[in-house]
Order: sequence, then structure tokens, then C-alpha cells
Amino acid sequence: MDNQLLRAKELFTSYHGSTLHMYREGDLEEYREYNIPKDMEIEWFKEMIDQYTRELSIRDWNAVEHLDLIADHYPDASILKNIESFASRNVMSSDSIVKLMFAEKMIDIIKKTKKHIPEELLIEAYKTTYIILNEIMNKPLIIDPGHELEQYNLKDKKSLNNRAKRSIENLKNELN
Repeated sequence: MDNQLLRAKELFTSYHGSTLHMYREGDLEEYREYNIPKDMEIEWFKEMIDQYTRELSIRDWNAVEHLDLIADHYPDASILKNIESFASRNVMSSDSIVKLMFAEKMIDIIKKTKKHIPEELLIEAYKTTYIILNEIMNKPLIIDPGHELEQYNLKDKKSLNNRAKRSIENLKNELN
């Protein structure tokens, strides 16, 4: 890859494909000078999705946050499919905070991608998210070391349950 293409890709990926953020930071003009074709940008989106899917973890949710940012500009079904698949296999064994963070990000991604995904995937994502949120409310509060309730604007189990309930209401509103 030549230097210009590498620089264009660096700009594109650092802003998760957002030309608005490039503009705000003063980098859009430079990016546009490279005349990157749309199919190349789509390839870069797919590479980012693959990379962050491999990085999904219950120990930290940076990867799911990156996928959420990508969904803002490239609402591809694979984003939701990958997160739903990961969550259904891994999140139930995590602490209450991780469950809440993943469920909330899944709702955000559902909102961004629902017009672009097959109905069966959408239903599965709704179901997985609901199960996670229900588990938060019905199980005791479990917090792993390094996760403090205050970091997430929570005070106690009751505030965690209230946030989970609001997320369920949010999910129900998305169904309508």
C-alpha cells in the first residue's frame, strides 16, 4: 500500500469512518484529497468490524464501543450478529456491570442497524438483550474487582435494577 493510501486508511479508521468527526477535527479536506472509492471504504469498515469482533471481551468493552461507533456510519448486520453471538456465549458469566454495559450497547446497535438486518437476527438480538437485562434484575449484585458502581452512575442494586428496567422499556419501544 502506498503512503497516501495508508494515510487515508489511518484517517478513516481513526474516525470510525465518520466524515463529520474528520470535519470537526480539521482532517476532512485532507481525507477527501485521497479520493478513496466507496468500495475501498466498505472494505475498511469490514476490516474494522472483524478486528473489533476479535477483540470483544467481558473484561473490557472498548471493542463493543468501537463497533457501536462504526454502526453510526456503516449499519451492517454483521456488527449486531457478532455482538449478539458473543454476548449469548459469554456475557451471562460476567458481573452485573458488564452485563448492563453490553446490554445497553446492544440496544444502541439495534437502533442503528435494525433497518439493515434480517428479522430473525433482530429477534435473536432482542431476546438475548432481554435475557441479559432480566438476569441483572433477578440475580444478586455481582461486581468484579475494578468495577465500582459509582464509575457507571450507579449507587446500589436498586439503581442497577432501575437502569436495567429502563433499558427493557427502551427495548420494548424499539419493537413497536
